Amino acid sequence: MDVSAPSSRYQTNFQGLLAAVERVRQRLEGRISRPQAPPENPEIVVPPALEQLSTLFNLSAFERDILLLCAGMELDPNFALLCAEAQGNRDSNYPTFSLALSIFPQSHWSVLAYQNPLHRWQLVEMGKGQTFTQSPVRIDKRILCYLLEEPSWDERLAGIVKPMPPASSSYLPPSYEKLAEQIVFSWSNGTYFPVVQLCGAEVTAKSAIASTACARVGFNLSVMDASVLPTDTRELHYLMQRWFREALLTHSALLLDCDEANPGDPLRELAIAQWIDNLNSPLILSTQARQHARQRPAIALDVPPLTHSEQLNLWHAHLGTTAAELNGQVETLASHFQLSNSAILTACLKLQGERGQSEAPIDHQLWDICRTMARPRLDDLAQRIEATASWQDLVLPEQQRQILKDISAHVRQRAKVYEQWGFAAKGGRGLGISALFSGASGTGKTMAAEVLAQELRLDLYRIDLSAVVSKYIGETEKNLRRIFDAAETGGAILLFDEADALFGKRTEVKDSHDRHANVEVSYLLQRMEAYQGLAILTTNLKGSLDQAFLRRIRFVVPFPFPDAKARAEIWQRIFPSRTPSEGLDPDKLGRLNVAGGNIRNIALNAAFLAAEAGEAVMMKHILQASKSEYLKLERSLTDAEVRGWV
Repeated sequence: MDVSAPSSRYQTNFQGLLAAVERVRQRLEGRISRPQAPPENPEIVVPPALEQLSTLFNLSAFERDILLLCAGMELDPNFALLCAEAQGNRDSNYPTFSLALSIFPQSHWSVLAYQNPLHRWQLVEMGKGQTFTQSPVRIDKRILCYLLEEPSWDERLAGIVKPMPPASSSYLPPSYEKLAEQIVFSWSNGTYFPVVQLCGAEVTAKSAIASTACARVGFNLSVMDASVLPTDTRELHYLMQRWFREALLTHSALLLDCDEANPGDPLRELAIAQWIDNLNSPLILSTQARQHARQRPAIALDVPPLTHSEQLNLWHAHLGTTAAELNGQVETLASHFQLSNSAILTACLKLQGERGQSEAPIDHQLWDICRTMARPRLDDLAQRIEATASWQDLVLPEQQRQILKDISAHVRQRAKVYEQWGFAAKGGRGLGISALFSGASGTGKTMAAEVLAQELRLDLYRIDLSAVVSKYIGETEKNLRRIFDAAETGGAILLFDEADALFGKRTEVKDSHDRHANVEVSYLLQRMEAYQGLAILTTNLKGSLDQAFLRRIRFVVPFPFPDAKARAEIWQRIFPSRTPSEGLDPDKLGRLNVAGGNIRNIALNAAFLAAEAGEAVMMKHILQASKSEYLKLERSLTDAEVRGWV
């Protein structure tokens, strides 16, 4: 360890520590030569760091001297030889409790007890020896760094507990400011620290509230993921003691992140409960749902999303004069995207960095920045679909097309109706825009979702509900919660495919599994009602839904099987303009009794057949492709369908 040039900031402490070690050296030399012991000097000045350490862990003068003896081994290369000579054994070139008991005044045998601060707080480490008193004693590396006032962190907490940087700004939106002040008030007496639970999906907001509150109380803040808590009781206790010691050394509170902890894991739940009940240092929980503290007082604070007005104010504050260039779109941004303060700032900074690099209008650039901010979280949970279809590609009866246009209008005008016209103030339930697309496979349900996403310039994510539904109680709701929480940020359109996997479980309640199936359906509909974006369910079996559930869905769009006229219209639009074709007759092709999805498969296969033959797409290629598609459908082409084709 380099001790040759301590900085001026730590000069007083460093010189005091060297002087204290020198006094221990004199004790060792006195033990060797056995002169009359030097008189105790009541004016001895204890180094500031050692004095503070003694106060933190309630150390006696003897225990303090033991730490100095061990520190001397690290700071003075002659200490090893002195220890060996003082103990009359050249192999015992290290401090021992036996040596300490023989050279220091006010020595006492209590240092051997497990509950002694030296052992309880792991201030020293014990090596192997013939007896406990003859075993090597070494100062813990973290404690030595503390005595030297060297910036340090307990290396055994590395990768488990992470120090958080101080709050970058003291500003919090008003609703979060109130929560931070509640934490400050509950910890205001400086000795009593009830557990604080910050509940809700706003992960970034919870971290900002905790960081701000701790800064105002005077605490540093560190964070730990609850998923790394050991489930073994002994390992958990060891980690708890290491953290408690570090919390005292750094004057820190802990933010325990329970947001991704598996609620279905009883061992993990027990570990979290034991941590809450037995940790005696300031603790804040970031959690989706309230945790139960059985022995320790706790306060639970719900952390809601930022209000529309708070988001609006933040957008204007971070955009500055740029807000005037957005063609009045700030209101729409605040209504459609659920961004935190830091995310809004990031979006504005990114806009400034990208200006001039795109020909798109500035409001379009900022919109695209916002909608991509949720992609990293959502891409791990659902399939993003590149929306390329337009209204021209969609063949539906006029009534269905009008409902789809109404859905689009609801999404576009939600800021005006909910915020400017005051409907949001009437209550939050039912403000989400939900839709049910029902119809046979291939009738255009997914294409309709693509059309809406393309027109609204939003990301479209497909969620296969058959993969989300779990047989384990609580897992389905957890999977859905993660999807909706991630999607809120970017306002994506959520397409829940194969809803029959969930709604098909709706039955008369006969046992706990039936009740749980109904709870899952209710939870999905509840989240759809509260979702700020557009959530779409698709089903092949509309009849499996009861009227109570249908009433909770704002739009229901039936997708009929296309008749011959509709199929002919689909054939007219199916080939891109650059595809060479010859002699195609949409009316004849419309006699093929298949849905639009099958028509697309046939058209694509026919295009490959024509390309391989070096020809334009002709009726013969479509005939060959139709035979392949019908074989897949386990059907046979009829003469009525293909008469006059070739």
